[in-house]
Amino acid sequence: MKQALSRILPFTRVLVVAGAAWAGQAAMAQADPYAEVGQLVRSGKLAEAGTKVDQYLASKPRDPQMRFLKSVVQTELGKPDEAVETLTQITQEFPELPEPYNNLAVLYAGQNQYDKARAALEMAIRLNPNYATAYENLGDVYAKLASQSYGRSLQLQANNPQATQKAATLTTMLAPQAAKPRTAGK
Repeated sequence: MKQALSRILPFTRVLVVAGAAWAGQAAMAQADPYAEVGQLVRSGKLAEAGTKVDQYLASKPRDPQMRFLKSVVQTELGKPDEAVETLTQITQEFPELPEPYNNLAVLYAGQNQYDKARAALEMAIRLNPNYATAYENLGDVYAKLASQSYGRSLQLQANNPQATQKAATLTTMLAPQAAKPRTAGK
């Protein structure tokens, strides 16, 4: 069970790259603030990145891309609850953006809240039916839910060979060396 969970959990490095990539779309028009924060995050200068984000948001508090980067910084700083709050606010104020739903789902999955993760990914897909990353992450969430169901089945009936085989297949598929859940832009 721990091995299966490890596939869902290692999301923060992907958040950094993906958050910077998504914000990078806006950086084309306004290179300095987004690119600078993205570079600081990639360099591991999280406190400085957080300061830049806060300074920027002081003058433009509704900017969704910078708020998205704020969630990346929060995640990297080990503050997933704050990142969830930031992403939730973005989804409420900008419900048309699929990327925050995807990253919110990755954070929920990291907290073993798979039903919330599924709902967030389904929303991301409704908003962008061509969002391949969200589909992949939804598959990962369904696989984790299936693994939990097979595990429960085996607790109730340990000698069930079909459930044993299915659980083993999912455990192998969800192993750490398999693909990891991805966030927006990756």
